[in-house]
Amino acid sequence: MEEINVIHQMNEIKKILSYAKNIGFFFGAGTSCSFGLPNITTLTSEVADTLSDSLKADFEKVRKGLVHLTGRTTINIEDILNHVRQIRDITYEKADSEYDGITGSVAKELDSEICKRIFHVIMEKENKADITDIQKFFAWYDTSYRDYVKEVFTTNYDMLFEKAMEANYIPYFDGFVGSFEPFFWSESVDRFVPCSDLTGSWIRLWKIHGSLNWEAENDVSNEKTKILRSGRVNDPKNELLIYPSKVKYSLSRKLPFVAYFDRLRSYLLRGEQLFVFSGYSFCDQHINETVFYCLRQNARLFSVVLCFSDEQVEYMQDFGKAYLNLCVLGPQKAIINGKLCKWVFDNSDGEDSKSNYYWDEASNVFLLGDYKKLIEFLVENSGRRTIIEEMAHA
Repeated sequence: MEEINVIHQMNEIKKILSYAKNIGFFFGAGTSCSFGLPNITTLTSEVADTLSDSLKADFEKVRKGLVHLTGRTTINIEDILNHVRQIRDITYEKADSEYDGITGSVAKELDSEICKRIFHVIMEKENKADITDIQKFFAWYDTSYRDYVKEVFTTNYDMLFEKAMEANYIPYFDGFVGSFEPFFWSESVDRFVPCSDLTGSWIRLWKIHGSLNWEAENDVSNEKTKILRSGRVNDPKNELLIYPSKVKYSLSRKLPFVAYFDRLRSYLLRGEQLFVFSGYSFCDQHINETVFYCLRQNARLFSVVLCFSDEQVEYMQDFGKAYLNLCVLGPQKAIINGKLCKWVFDNSDGEDSKSNYYWDEASNVFLLGDYKKLIEFLVENSGRRTIIEEMAHA
């Protein structure tokens, strides 16, 4: 396996960060796990444990059915939500119609209860999380004085990002407008505004798998469903809009899920830019198709994937060979220019005095797969640490 000096590679990354005309981010579940929120496996077991006995029996029935159908031994909460929603569609939510042993009415109730349990499990952990580091990230991003609109895409349901930006008094926009019952306005997501516009400096936050404060409310007056975003929520009253990765939604309804995917595609095709992935495992086929399509179509798009494990680097090997504008960096391995490489650390010429922000010499591992370490690296490399820490009240 070819060896590559991590210092030389990080010098290139630093140059790209310094001169990039546009920098965007995509954050997966791993970023929230860094702050004590449960991963998908833990969330699945905790949700199951909090269901009532009858719904837990239905939950287990769906899980076992999926084990039989897929041949997989591990079924997570998103797999179960996918299947439950398919049952809802097939049965039209009727009590006298069933599929796979689950009636339509039970599927509807199970879907609603699972989402509520997800809400309570995550909120309990979220309220205990120290978000100072996330505040530092958004302070760094907000003070990056560049002539572009800053955009963050995430699959996370939690509200750590919103809390961090509001704690820093950083304006952001998520596609919802209004103040009494903010509603989703898809046209606002489609549009790119110039930086000279008042909202051009606002950070865009696109939560492509939904959020704990999105609800579907039935509008009795016209028999339609309104998609609303609440503020601080302690106990949701309506059905939560949490989207599993494999569910397809009607294009005609233009739900946030579809509008955000359109935005991701349009954003990645907009000329020269750096796009950074952190905490994302590339297990969502819908997202992958969009990203790799854009990597093919936009030769000026350079994407960096920061991996928490070398297993993920190896999983990304085929992608790395196919897309030379994709760079994958893991603890001890990396994919650079289509080649799987092994890190070596050689600072014999004293080339980088700040390598400790991205490399652990004691254990010989690259650190930036950890979201907290990434934040520290970005802050230190910016030369604005004092300003950033003042903004984050650190």
